[in-house]
Amino acid sequence: MDSRIQRYFNVLGNLPLATQVTDRQGKPMPLEKAFTEITARMRQAHTQGNTLLFIGNGGSAAIASHMANDFSKNGGLRAMAFNDGVVLTCLSNDLGYENVFARQMEMHARPGDVLVAISSSGKSPNIIKAVDEARARGCYIVTLSGFAFGNPLRTFGDCNLYVNSGEYGFVEITHLALCHAILDLHMGWGEKIEEEQKALAS
Repeated sequence: MDSRIQRYFNVLGNLPLATQVTDRQGKPMPLEKAFTEITARMRQAHTQGNTLLFIGNGGSAAIASHMANDFSKNGGLRAMAFNDGVVLTCLSNDLGYENVFARQMEMHARPGDVLVAISSSGKSPNIIKAVDEARARGCYIVTLSGFAFGNPLRTFGDCNLYVNSGEYGFVEITHLALCHAILDLHMGWGEKIEEEQKALAS
């Protein structure tokens, strides 16, 4: 195998478990604890009649749509993404692109909703303004970012997942993998295997 190809997938394969997580105060949090907390918040939101809200630009918008669909269709949790083309062009034309998500938070976000804000750079103005608006409306905030270690989005969430890479492909694929892992574990991935292993060990 071409050594560059092998290196590429070695780097990509190591990124999810190397994700750095911090809480609202900037304190480190183990990835397992972050997954547990995020899943509990998402389930609580659904039980209380609230919604999972996903936002992102470009490739991150594709992740937002993908995960909103999967969390609702497969995970049984109420979810939506805010990247409808008509709405985006209307709001960006009337209010400026930096406000396209914040305005939608004003219209739709309710106390108890969970906002998942995805930005590879962690510095997109429209994402940061949306997080501010969602925070003011009592939402629980999950951020996914990459690139610069000190990107501003990392300080905005209740749970912040940071991928230590400066390459779009690596960051975006890892963000998708992290979101899918949260969903798949919520749906019970691996539970049967663990039960069988415990039975064999007893």
